[in-house]
Amino acid sequence: MTFEEKGAYIELLMMQFNRGHMTSHMIGQKVGQLWDTIKVKFSQDDKGLWYNVRLEEEKNKRQKFTESRRNNVSGANQYSKKKKTKVGHTTSHMEDEDRNVNEVKSVSEKKEIIFPFDSIEFMKWWGYWKEYKLKEHGFKYKSEVSEQAALKKLTELSDAIESDAVKIIEQSIANGWKGFFAVKNEAQSSSDMDEYKRKLKERIGDGH
Repeated sequence: MTFEEKGAYIELLMMQFNRGHMTSHMIGQKVGQLWDTIKVKFSQDDKGLWYNVRLEEEKNKRQKFTESRRNNVSGANQYSKKKKTKVGHTTSHMEDEDRNVNEVKSVSEKKEIIFPFDSIEFMKWWGYWKEYKLKEHGFKYKSEVSEQAALKKLTELSDAIESDAVKIIEQSIANGWKGFFAVKNEAQSSSDMDEYKRKLKERIGDGH
């Protein structure tokens, strides 16, 4: 896929994750004619709506996990026993129910982050990046939305190639940068490369 096609593909994955199966009109508004070239990565359901099969499977897994968390919060898992509510404790029971509902909402409303690569290597370097940002610049992603935006930019700069994404993270950490920039194409001299590696080891520590 071209750079533009990969960007359009990621946009559709994010829209599917947030809004569910998509109509052709929704897709056309989001990616336009690029849809013709990336359509093969999507399937249609019995209503004619489009979706990515792998993302659908991952989303269902997350929903099941969220449901199990919800059951644990409310005490409604398969091992719990029904309890009779004693007369005279109606107010207390209702307060407990309200608290459970609020706790369930906090779990279910939390957005899940979609990572462009699911390898251990990438997740390790993404952890390095977040740790570096916090220690060096006192920065922490305030929400899943802001972290997702950073991942999207990294994916675009790396042309959706995992090895390049890792190089971009390495480059930013080694140079003390606050953000991501495309890796320079010019070959570095031997001395420059040694200095680059030295800086990198100093920043992430030999223990990682």
